[in-house]
Amino acid sequence: MPVATAQPHSLESLQAIFPLTTPVPTPKTHPDLVSPKEIHREEDLLHNPFSFRHWWTAIQNVKENSSALQRVEGPSDLPPEVAALLGPLASTNARKSLQHLTYLYESALVNFPTSFKLWKSYLQTRMSFVLGKLVIKKKAGGRKKFPEMREALEDAQEDMEQWDGGLDPILGWEEWKSLIATFERALMWLPKMPRLWLLYLSIFNHPFCPPLVSHTHARRTYDRALRTLPPSLHSRIWARYLLWAEKKGGATTVAVYRRYLAVDPSITERYTAILLSPENSDPRPLEAAKLLLSLARKAAKGEYTSPEGKSPYQLLLDWLEVVEQHADEVGMDVDDTVTSNEAKAKAEKEQQAASQRPAEPASVNGELIRFAGPAVPVASDGKTLLSPYDEDEDPINSRKLNIEYIIQNDGLEVYKDQAGRLWTGLATYWIKRGEFDRAKHTFESGLASVLTIRDFTQIFDAYSEFSESVISALMESIANPDEDDEDEDVQDTETELDARMKEFEELMDRRPFLVNDVLLRRNPNDVQEWEKRIALWGDNDEKVAETYNQALATVSPRKATANFHRIYINFAKFYEEGGTTGQAEADLDSARKILEKATKVNFKAVDELAEVWCEWAEMEIRHENYDEAIRVMQRAAVIPKNTKISYHDHSLPVQMRLFKSLKLWSFYVDLEESLGTVESAKAVYDKIMDLRIANAQIIINYATFLEEHKYYEESFKVYERGTELFTFPVSFEIWNIYLAKFVKRYGGEKVERARDLFEQALEKCPPKSCKPIFLMYAQYEEEHGLAKRAMSIYDRATQVVNDEDKFGLFTIYIAKATENYGLPATRPIYERALEVLPDKQTAEMCLRFASMERKLGEIDRARAIYAHASQFCDPRVNPKFWQEWHSFEIDTGSEDTFREMLRIRRSVQAQFNTEASYLAAQMASKESAVEEEPAAPADPMAQAERQAGGTKGPAFVSAKQNPVRQEEQTQSASALANEEEIHISGDEDL
Repeated sequence: MPVATAQPHSLESLQAIFPLTTPVPTPKTHPDLVSPKEIHREEDLLHNPFSFRHWWTAIQNVKENSSALQRVEGPSDLPPEVAALLGPLASTNARKSLQHLTYLYESALVNFPTSFKLWKSYLQTRMSFVLGKLVIKKKAGGRKKFPEMREALEDAQEDMEQWDGGLDPILGWEEWKSLIATFERALMWLPKMPRLWLLYLSIFNHPFCPPLVSHTHARRTYDRALRTLPPSLHSRIWARYLLWAEKKGGATTVAVYRRYLAVDPSITERYTAILLSPENSDPRPLEAAKLLLSLARKAAKGEYTSPEGKSPYQLLLDWLEVVEQHADEVGMDVDDTVTSNEAKAKAEKEQQAASQRPAEPASVNGELIRFAGPAVPVASDGKTLLSPYDEDEDPINSRKLNIEYIIQNDGLEVYKDQAGRLWTGLATYWIKRGEFDRAKHTFESGLASVLTIRDFTQIFDAYSEFSESVISALMESIANPDEDDEDEDVQDTETELDARMKEFEELMDRRPFLVNDVLLRRNPNDVQEWEKRIALWGDNDEKVAETYNQALATVSPRKATANFHRIYINFAKFYEEGGTTGQAEADLDSARKILEKATKVNFKAVDELAEVWCEWAEMEIRHENYDEAIRVMQRAAVIPKNTKISYHDHSLPVQMRLFKSLKLWSFYVDLEESLGTVESAKAVYDKIMDLRIANAQIIINYATFLEEHKYYEESFKVYERGTELFTFPVSFEIWNIYLAKFVKRYGGEKVERARDLFEQALEKCPPKSCKPIFLMYAQYEEEHGLAKRAMSIYDRATQVVNDEDKFGLFTIYIAKATENYGLPATRPIYERALEVLPDKQTAEMCLRFASMERKLGEIDRARAIYAHASQFCDPRVNPKFWQEWHSFEIDTGSEDTFREMLRIRRSVQAQFNTEASYLAAQMASKESAVEEEPAAPADPMAQAERQAGGTKGPAFVSAKQNPVRQEEQTQSASALANEEEIHISGDEDL
């Protein structure tokens, strides 16, 4: 045809090109479709019309030849703007290829109308000539077989087809329409093939898709796909359908999403984001708010799980943000809110009253249908309960929301720990609507109801910021008045500004009180917070008294924190001192009434009640009402008939256990000592003793009191009663004072009685406490008794006291024995000490024992003592002992004794040569400074000792040497080295 071969250069010539495939080109209408070279192929297809392989091979050959011709042809010689309009059909060969392939595909489909492979290839080929070249995306990894719709939408968005170029929808309308008709014919033959539907639906996302096709026809095509395909394949269609609807926007998006959400509400959050998107030309905040409210309520009940992982509170917070941003479109105004609140309150009362009435059966013709009450909606199975219809959750219903009621019921009653954010959100809603008075009322209600400082701070900061913004706006309007404003308007603005400034100042002044209110709401039994509130009122006596009364009426004594009784006491002092400033007249009668009331309160501890009574008595003393103070304490210290009540039995009220309060009796007895008589004080002390609640201090005080009034024997009886009441170690202090007092009083007059007291004290005294009593006993015998008895007491003490006290006691015993009987009498004491003392102390005692024997001239006995003590002394740990023995041998010994000492030292060192002793030696060497060894020995004995302790050989004289010469050398060396050496001759041994 001349049209197909002409080179188009004008719009008219371009329009003359089309249609290319309508009607279907054939060799009769387009003679150039079959060239002479292709006649053989045509004959082969005529001979084998039902051979799919022949048809498929012919189509593939034509495709390859067409691609080769297009590559040879090169770029089109048309102007760029003309080539852009024609797209894939800009070249003559491309248009011929389209007609040739269309002829072959259509001829093949006559014989194979139900071949999916043939239809798919045909449709893709036709799409490539109309839509352009498909851009193939690289994919990594696989995909879920049955993903959730949220994930499916994300995957579909990534997999959305993209084309390079395309046929102009106006110029090539006939080809677009022919392509659509081809798809319709294919789906007529293969309606259950999802891949064909997806290919068909992908056309509607092409940017050049004609409007007549991409809107209504596309929506109807999606609907036909859903009606035709089985439900198991609907998710693949819905993913594209929803994305297409999002792209179209407006009512189309709303209609499509509503249909899908009726089946699967999992993407409701995505839908609400679309409704509120800035790109949305028709935002629907009311519908979005109702959907979010419904999700929040279902999530709170456990009926919905957010795909994005949001909690029920986060969903409610999203709803609240929508309310804040679109206050006018979402919520009711003040009047409608008040009316709705009243209606809901009335409905709740009726429902509560109906629930309290007994259920009555409802029947028809005598058959029971249900019990009386409103009908309950159920699912199709007749068992699953459904939520009743609620206009607030119906996105189609145009009724606005009662924001106050929703925040109160769904927010504040459920999420009590987030009250601050909810109250500020409600106040922000009213501010956005311009209802400033309602917003202020909301802030005040929030401040009066929150229970945590965090929530209070959040509300108070928002409240103060709101007040500052209002004041700033009023000041700006006064500074820059409009020309139309009259003087009266300006005056009204100034008046309002003054009122707002005053309210803001009052708000700042009220902050400490509001914080205190929060803490008291959280724990109304917090005594310390009540005291802080009283202090906040300062000099306002009226408010202070009112707060005291409020605190006493609110706090539960059994649940109160510490020092609840101090509120009563401070309240009484408030009246006693004439108010906080002391300028009012003192009112003792009111103070007495308060304290009288306090004495009847069941406090948590008995001491609290006792302190109330004591404070009452002190108040009377301050005002010199001494007799009244005594009477108050007499009332408090009344002893009941049953004195076997346990002081620690908390099931009984504190008033019944008060008589066993030592704090009360201690104050009472001090009062009697100061204001009463000796007899009255003695009576109080005796009552304390009879109740068996006295401690050691009471015993000592009683005895001291009697001693001060010359009742010595009675004071001693008190001490004795105290020793009977208490056991050691408490009675040790009583005995210590008692014995000292007795000895001081009588001295040597009543020796036998004193001895009996000492023996009685030592009878039950434990070993760790008896040392002071033994020493006192022995001293008493030395001063007023017999020295022999004193020595026997010391001897008893060394047998009874603890091991850590024995060394000191033996030291005293030895000193006393030396003083009374001389040094020789201490030998048996030393010997017994060596038997009973620990090893470390035995070594010290041996040194003293040896020193004593040396003084007596018993050198051999001293040497034996040193030898005995050496077994306890490691040379590396106790160098002092060996140094002293060394000095002793130098002064008094001979070479034989010295060698024996060295031998013993080596054996002892070998005995202690273990890991533990080595470590101990190392520690000792670090802690104590060791004397440096002299470079040259000062005498032959030191040289011999060094030779013995070193590694140069044993310390003995070789037998091969000449004894005479050796002796001469020894004498000369001794004369040079040690001038003070003692020379022992053989005659002295005789």
